[in-house]
Amino acid sequence: MLQKIINTDSSVTTILIRLMVGAVFLSEGIQKFLFANALGVGRFAKIGFANPEFWANFTGFFEILCGCLILAGFLTRLSSVPLLIIMIVAFITTKYPMLVDKGFWTMAHEYRTDFAMTLGSIYLILKGGGKWSLDKKLIRKE
Repeated sequence: MLQKIINTDSSVTTILIRLMVGAVFLSEGIQKFLFANALGVGRFAKIGFANPEFWANFTGFFEILCGCLILAGFLTRLSSVPLLIIMIVAFITTKYPMLVDKGFWTMAHEYRTDFAMTLGSIYLILKGGGKWSLDKKLIRKE
């Protein structure tokens, strides 16, 4: 089972996707704690989450943890799954209402980073960490 999770191709360019996805999620997770009113608990309360303190901290924790794991290329596929779920929830709770209220182009503008992070997460689930990842080093040792 672990072999399937850490399996990856030998793509050199996957590191670019890992750097993008990992760095953005790491940064966003840290900001949920640094700027709690605007990006953490306050934002989750504004969106309408029940128990916004729990959900903001839960989300921030996973963004930091999984962002770091993806940057290292360790358990890349597994680490990308919670981030994809976060992006789906973000779309449903923030971007879809914007689409309904303000139209496609406003939503498309606001969704651009989320869209890139969603596709990047899907890519990493499908491909793994690539040639320059801890996953690849673990495969070689086995």
